[in-house]
Amino acid sequence: MVPEPVRSVLYHHRTQGRGVEAVHIRGVVDALRARGIHVELLSLPNADPYQERQADVAPAKSPWKRLGRGLPEPLFELLELAFNVVSLWRVARCLKRHGDVDFIYERYSLFLFSTVWYARRRKIPIIMEINDSAAVPRVRPLFFRRLSKAIEAWTFRRANGVIFVSDEFREQCTRFHGATAPAIVSHNAANIDAFSSSPAQRALLRAKFGLGDSPVCGYLGAFVVWHKIDEFVRLLADRLERAPGLKLFLIGDGVTYQKVREFVAERALQSRIVMTGRVPHHEVAGLLGAMDFAVLPDAGDYTSPVKLFEFMAAAVPAVAPDYRPIREVLTDGLTGWLFPARDISAAVERVLTLSGDVAALRRVGAQARDYIARERQWSNNIAQLLDLYHRVR
Repeated sequence: MVPEPVRSVLYHHRTQGRGVEAVHIRGVVDALRARGIHVELLSLPNADPYQERQADVAPAKSPWKRLGRGLPEPLFELLELAFNVVSLWRVARCLKRHGDVDFIYERYSLFLFSTVWYARRRKIPIIMEINDSAAVPRVRPLFFRRLSKAIEAWTFRRANGVIFVSDEFREQCTRFHGATAPAIVSHNAANIDAFSSSPAQRALLRAKFGLGDSPVCGYLGAFVVWHKIDEFVRLLADRLERAPGLKLFLIGDGVTYQKVREFVAERALQSRIVMTGRVPHHEVAGLLGAMDFAVLPDAGDYTSPVKLFEFMAAAVPAVAPDYRPIREVLTDGLTGWLFPARDISAAVERVLTLSGDVAALRRVGAQARDYIARERQWSNNIAQLLDLYHRVR
């Protein structure tokens, strides 16, 4: 029996609609719309992920972000809990205004349960995408941890289906909560067509940033403590003489950006380490074309880094930490290279060695792009999502 086609979806999220969150939301929404499915995107004020793509600077922070900033953790979590009332009202109003949908797709947030309750009450299927959980260590430790665990376990079981971004993450959540609704793993992705550049574009970019004909190792993403790009730069600086032609091309900003910039200036390495600062996401694809390979100094042990898929889509092979979620999508020596997780010195050694093997960089980069084209475009994620919907409906 041929399943009925999906015609309409409500996508609800409580994120800030910026950075990697925005990239992921746009990837899912655009791929659904490419199939002719109407998507009603429900975001917080000033948290529309498409607003970021249109802006040349960071968009305005949402009032939710401003309200939560600086609050003690207990009050912040109570505020998140209270948001269920707002969320319930907004989802109900949206459905009343636009009519019923085939299913609700929600990007899960801690303490948020009202959408699942409402969907079950209205008998509307709801599928949840899980990117965060009380089961994993947090930068801002939870105060009401037992309460968040209870709410999360309830929502994970009451949803019609759940989607995790890695096998490791699914197993961690299952150990923490026990059984969940029917679940699949859908790693992040990238659209291959968005990450294509010509030799002429590559030459212009390299000339613009003073990269010349040197082997270029790139970094893309937030300059935050847990990505350890600051530590990577410090260690590499002491060994640069071993690879006299190598240059670093660092794209992004964040809390450690200024510290890295000052270090580069103190060591007079501006000609070897080029930093762009923040750039709009729509410019990222072009900038990746200036790289020969890339590095991820560190990542979460359960996450699926979007930047990894964007590197691979651009035929830029990545040197990445050997965490299981990365190993699930990257094959050492075939579509990239792995180094022991949390060993930044090993990452530096891999980068230095590979900088002298242009043939390997090109071969592995092409294989990485082929892998993305076959298996990890956003259209692949939507095929998984719709298959899950038809199975649980």
